[in-house]
Amino acid sequence: MGVDYYKVLQVDRSAKDDDLKKAYRKLAMKWHPDKNPTNKKESESKFKQISEAYEVLSDPQKRAIYDQYGEEGLKGNVPPPDAGGATFFSTGDGPTSFRFNPRSADDIFAEFFGFSSPFGGGGRGGSRFSSMFGGDDMFASFGGGGGGSMHHQGGARKAAPIENKLPCSLEDLYKGTTKKMKISREIADVSGKTMQVEEILTIDVKPGWKKGTKITFPEKGNEQPGVIPADLVFVIDEKPHSVFTRDGNDLVVTQKVALTEALAGYTVNLTTLDGRRLTIPINNVIHPEYEEVVPKEGMPLQKDPARKGNLRIKFVIKFPARLTVDQKAGIKKLLG
Repeated sequence: MGVDYYKVLQVDRSAKDDDLKKAYRKLAMKWHPDKNPTNKKESESKFKQISEAYEVLSDPQKRAIYDQYGEEGLKGNVPPPDAGGATFFSTGDGPTSFRFNPRSADDIFAEFFGFSSPFGGGGRGGSRFSSMFGGDDMFASFGGGGGGSMHHQGGARKAAPIENKLPCSLEDLYKGTTKKMKISREIADVSGKTMQVEEILTIDVKPGWKKGTKITFPEKGNEQPGVIPADLVFVIDEKPHSVFTRDGNDLVVTQKVALTEALAGYTVNLTTLDGRRLTIPINNVIHPEYEEVVPKEGMPLQKDPARKGNLRIKFVIKFPARLTVDQKAGIKKLLG
């Protein structure tokens, strides 16, 4: 029989259409060449074989021929009718003829998923973009959404949403900002001919937005016949900050203090994310678990930017490596 397509898709011979789809989805995503750049030759071979197996087994006529005659039957090399073979097809050019011409693996993938590459190859459902702001040169191709859901709308299948991170500084998320993204996408005219167009997308980042916030631009992926373009989704990602870390709506900062400062008093000097100078005297004894809370100096609340979380100041106390006999005696006398 040559190649066993059932083994290739890791299904048994009684597999139904849903079983085939699940198997193809899993294996095609695993072996797509764009996902295996260091092992491209083997992945291309496996990806082609997986796609060919799915094409045959998902088509009732091809599957029936394959089950009876194997690969040779698909190529038209079948036994004569008196050997017990089927007579509903022939290798000629008549109305009952059948010829198997395997399609491109990428075509099968695109038909199944709605786009040809989910891993960053500028595929059919994708869209290329570059940032036009603040030095974040991010020219790249959209490439998330592999294996995502598709829904039917007026009989057409919609390509899975395509996600990409949008890095923002803590200052951006504190004050709000505008990001402009230039995308390059393919659009189709009435005849199905495609052309590349460029478009500027504006993203108004609001004060208080958190990591994971999504901004969706409906149907801004590439156009292709019979498929509704994918939604482009930007997902807010927070860049690390040199001073502050974010905890929900609070800002957290850690200060190093000497033991004498922890016991005798310390003043915290900070520059806020919007450029103000804060001077915060600490009059309490600073112990290792001590935390100074400054109300309303945290991040703006996403739903109500007029309100803010807290600033929480934590401390690392620098203990001396050793003390002299006199120092120990002095401390005992002072703290008795």
